Amino acid sequence: MFELLSAIDGFVWGPAMIALLLGSHVFLTFRLGFIQRRLPQAIRLSWKKDKGAEGDISNFGALSTALAATIGTGSIVGVATAIIAGGPGAVFWMWIAGIFGIATKYAEVFVSLKYRVKDHNEEMLGGAMYAWERAFKKDGKTPIWAKVMAVLFAVFAAVAAIGTGSAVQASAMTGIITSNVDVPAWVIGIIIVVMSGAVILGGVKKISTVCERLVPVMAVGYAAGCIIILCMNWQYLLPALWEILRCAFTSRAAFGGAVGSGVVVALQFGCARGLFSNESGLGSAPIIAAAAQTRNPAQQALVAMTGAFWSTVVICLLTGIVLVSTMLAYPEIQEMILANPTLFTGAQLSSIAFSKIPVIGTPILVLGMVAFSYSTILGWSYYGSRCATYLFGHRAVRPYQVIYVLISFLGAIGVGDVVWLVSDIGNAFMAIPNIIVTLALSGLVARETKHYVYDGHLDDECLDDIPKVYTK
Repeated sequence: MFELLSAIDGFVWGPAMIALLLGSHVFLTFRLGFIQRRLPQAIRLSWKKDKGAEGDISNFGALSTALAATIGTGSIVGVATAIIAGGPGAVFWMWIAGIFGIATKYAEVFVSLKYRVKDHNEEMLGGAMYAWERAFKKDGKTPIWAKVMAVLFAVFAAVAAIGTGSAVQASAMTGIITSNVDVPAWVIGIIIVVMSGAVILGGVKKISTVCERLVPVMAVGYAAGCIIILCMNWQYLLPALWEILRCAFTSRAAFGGAVGSGVVVALQFGCARGLFSNESGLGSAPIIAAAAQTRNPAQQALVAMTGAFWSTVVICLLTGIVLVSTMLAYPEIQEMILANPTLFTGAQLSSIAFSKIPVIGTPILVLGMVAFSYSTILGWSYYGSRCATYLFGHRAVRPYQVIYVLISFLGAIGVGDVVWLVSDIGNAFMAIPNIIVTLALSGLVARETKHYVYDGHLDDECLDDIPKVYTK
């Protein structure tokens, strides 16, 4: 079973999926007039509150929750894995994928807000499933093919949330704690269940409130720690940047052949890491963005696209430069990789590299991993709950939340490999219907973006009514 799942996972996340996502990023960048140039305006909007607009939570709360789900262990371990497999050049291509991914994040969130609905409690519901339901209706009926795509997205997203957001993050959190502190895994698992359950069972407002306070602190704290490390490694900073650029465009071996090299390999692993890190095109962030208080889809879409910037262009890039500069500063790390080239993992590289930094290195890694993992558990719980609502009605939310929290305990005690593969496959399959509906509606997004963003109507009220749907 494990070998079969591994083969399926390798296939669905192969070159075809990377080409689909990266191609969509580039296409939407040009279709939307290089919306990335509006990033400064989008960052300013992130802090703006508009309580008169329709929605359940603030736009910053929606952004924080999306970032909580996005900035996970992949922001540290995932970057290290990309460097081992693709060389330092992978950091550059990861950054490029992040920049182009900003446009896809904008487009998918715009679509989600355009077609969001209210439930019987006046709470907002949105995401690719509701876009498929409403965008292609004719004579008040949704075509069967659109309904199938909506259901498929919701099913795969609900499955992926349990693995990606619960089991895998709990496993990562437990692993980093037990490697530094002598505490049984089951004790950590119980603590994770209590801490996550106390927030998740409180609903979207509780989740967004915690994320609003946690995400800025953890992100700024981790970034500050990385900057301090770079200052300590200052003599290796320029050589590290040069190594990243050189390996992105040449096939010369990096670190004496200790890590992957070659332009194609660097491009493949860098783009893959960039695509995974910011979740652009995956369809996750649009679900929480639909709950935001916003006057029109463009406002929150601009705010949401900053998430791709912070997660990949900033956090992952800082991690990459820290790792490369530390490997240059401590050649023995390269020797360790050469000694076990097939067994050395991204987690090992992260631990060894950060531990080489006196006093602050290990605490930054441990606190960063714990905070990132915990926040991801909170963020993905909302995604899964909303998908359960779409599939089975409002009454399914509480059972799903209980299962979600309990699965984190299984992840903590080591039942995670199969769950990780299943959730990773779910991630790929949820991305496909999301990307298709986003591309299919890209013309509408481009037209309305021109009106709201480029023609100066960003503060206008949206003329579309938000319909109410009944959820059992």
